[in-house]
Order: sequence, then C-alpha cells, then structure tokens
Amino acid sequence: MHLLIVDDSKSSLLALETAVRSFSNHDIESFSDPRAALERSRTAEFDLVMVDYMMPGLNGVELIRHLRAQHGYKNVPVVMVTSQTERAIRLEALDAGATDFLNKPFDPLELQARIGNLLALRTAQVALADRAKALHLAFRHASRQADMREQEIIWCLAQAMASRDGNTGDHIERVATIAELVAEGVGLDRIQRRNIFLAAPLHDIGKIGIPDAILQKPGKLDPHEIELMRQHVPIGVGILQNSTAELSRVAVAIIGGHHEKWDGTGYPNGLAGEDIPIEARIVAVADVFDALCSDRPYKSAWEPERAYEEIIDCSGTHFDPACVAAFRRKWPEIRSLFDGNGMERRATALVAEAI
Repeated sequence: MHLLIVDDSKSSLLALETAVRSFSNHDIESFSDPRAALERSRTAEFDLVMVDYMMPGLNGVELIRHLRAQHGYKNVPVVMVTSQTERAIRLEALDAGATDFLNKPFDPLELQARIGNLLALRTAQVALADRAKALHLAFRHASRQADMREQEIIWCLAQAMASRDGNTGDHIERVATIAELVAEGVGLDRIQRRNIFLAAPLHDIGKIGIPDAILQKPGKLDPHEIELMRQHVPIGVGILQNSTAELSRVAVAIIGGHHEKWDGTGYPNGLAGEDIPIEARIVAVADVFDALCSDRPYKSAWEPERAYEEIIDCSGTHFDPACVAAFRRKWPEIRSLFDGNGMERRATALVAEAI
C-alpha cells in the first residue's frame, strides 16, 4: 500500500507518520504543502490519504475535492485528521468525499484500528479491480477466438459456394477486403466495417440452389437462364433471413441488395438510391470490380486499371456515387491487393485494428 499524509504542522506530520509506521511497513509519503501533495497525487497512485483540515492555501476539504476529481481517486479512502468538531465542517468534508475522521490529538490505538480497516477495504478494492481486469481480458480473448471461428465458418461456406461458381478463395477474400476498404472510405465505424467484411463473402450463397449447367455455362445465358440465375438472390435471403444475429442481418441486406442499381434498373426489387442498404451498395462496387478482374467461364480477366475505369464510369447509374468516390480514394490500397503480398498486408492491418 502507498499512503499519503498531508499536514502543514511538521510535528503533527511526524507524529502521524511515526504512528502509522509503528503497526505497518507501508510506503508513506508526507507533505506539509497541500499543493505539492496534490501535484504528487497526479503522478502517483496512493491507496490511502490522510489530510489535515486547517492548512494555508488549500484546506483539507478543498484538497479532498481536487483528489476526488482526479482519475483513480474515486474510491481511495480519505481520512480527515482534525481538531475541528463543528458539524458543518464534517458535513462539508463528507460531501467532498471524506471516508472517515480522526480527531486531534489522536489516539494511537484508534488510529491503528481505523487505518487498518480502511487499508483492508482498499486491499479488497484493488483485488476486485484486478479480478475485473482479468475477466475483461479473458472475455476479450474468448471473443477474439469466437470471431476467428465465425470467420473460418463463413469463409469455408463461401469458398464451397465459390468452387461451384468457378471462382476461387482469392475472389471471395478480395471482395470482402475491398468492401471493407470502401466502407472505411464512406465513414462507417469499425464494427460496421467488420460486419461487412465478414458478411460480404456470403453475397452469392444463394447460388447453391442454381444448377451447375447454368453456373458453369461457358457462353452467355439466354433470357430463361438469366431469370433462373437471378433466383440466387431470394434463395440466399431465404437461407439467412430467420436468423436474429446482427451479422446475419447485414448478410441478408448484402445478399438481397447487391444486384440492385443506384438508378433503379437492378434486381430483384428495382430499388434505387438510398433505398438500397448501404452494405449492399458497398459490396456491389467490390463484387463487380473483382468480377471484372477475374477469369470466368464466359470471359477473360480485365486488367485492374480497366476495371477501375468501368467502376468510375458507372457512378450514379449502377453504383452509389459516394461509394465510388470512396473506391477512388482507396484505389492505391485496392490496387495493391493484386500484388504479391497486398492481401497479407491488409489482413495484418485489420487484425491490428481489432486488437
């Protein structure tokens, strides 16, 4: 325990310090100047404070008020040692935050009993705070482990679906990462960005209900096949719509809206503008861009720069202009994803931010 004793009388200060040392070996700091004591309290964490009432410049009540206003001193026991017996002064001290009183001249046995009880209380407070901190750290660790398992399950499910569609795990990861970058660019907070990052890989999960002959057809689809292909949206929504989890809500918004267009010409509901969920507007940019940059049964991959120009050209028609503006601002980071270690660098940044 670390004790602070403040009394402008050097004889009283010595008597108090000697009395406390007679029954304990705690670390004690003594001050005859209350302002110096207050300044020291800003850099040291005391476990108990003993303070005189009558002091020049700053009396005991004022000192207690200053202490209680400081970080870390809300629950520290404070004993006022005073010869004052006026009820008004004691009430004022209690209102300021005094824990207990000790009369001058003090009885050494009473001092030992009161200080001993208060130090026992402080010991319990510290132990409880340490326990709360340990539980908080354990909870954070468990939450991170749960997040990792959740992400692994989502990734496995998304990759299983991607393999039927002729895509690769790289496409799924890039769509999620680009969507997270765009979400950051439009100003979404960390939790919203994380949910978009985790839910984006599920945007085409409804393709599990589409025949392979359509998914893997090397040429263009005819009108009937296009209509069948578009059914992957309601199928995907149906898979997750009954879940109450926030991540599932975000996934449903993305699945149901990532084929809608800003000008209202998309599907399945012809939504326009901000009627399209922001999560879906973001993922639409990421999905189309990476699809253009990927080999498909019916086309060869575009160079990223050509795909970038296509996204910019479709601002205000296919895509939300705000999302395209964010995509433009984040272009250097998005372009780096197609380099050898670009994905790894972004993943490291995301983990660091989460911690």
